[in-house]
Amino acid sequence: MNSSFQRNIFKTVKVQIVNQSHHQVPAYATILSAGMDLRANLSQPITLRPMERCLVPTGLFIALPKGYEAQVRPRSGLALKKGVTVLNSPGTIDADYRGEICVILVNISSEDFVIEDGERVAQMVVARHETVEWEQVETLDSTERGEGGFGHTGVK
Repeated sequence: MNSSFQRNIFKTVKVQIVNQSHHQVPAYATILSAGMDLRANLSQPITLRPMERCLVPTGLFIALPKGYEAQVRPRSGLALKKGVTVLNSPGTIDADYRGEICVILVNISSEDFVIEDGERVAQMVVARHETVEWEQVETLDSTERGEGGFGHTGVK
């Protein structure tokens, strides 16, 4: 699909980015992808031992518009094949944050995992969000579900 067609069917939002890495800016792998891969920007590999966590720099800095956030999420293939995931998933990047985007990775496998420069370590989804204005009340309306939670509807 050409980019003019894409612009006509999908709403886009402009996000300013400073790329201090030696990799390309994040991009969508397919026209219907929700997330863009984030790559490690490293001067030397990082060995992540079992049950260890680390902060992986990307060399990217962004300025999101008001009303938007960026969510840093695990890559499913990395989680399934290597047991490596994003620890605070999803990590939230607020619109007023101007620091480097870094990814907190954890190795929950039983083997060391070596993070190489350029490795796709997470994905980022930019999403619109609402701002809440609390309305304090004495009681809430009742629903069929009520206070049931944490698996109360069963397993099947």
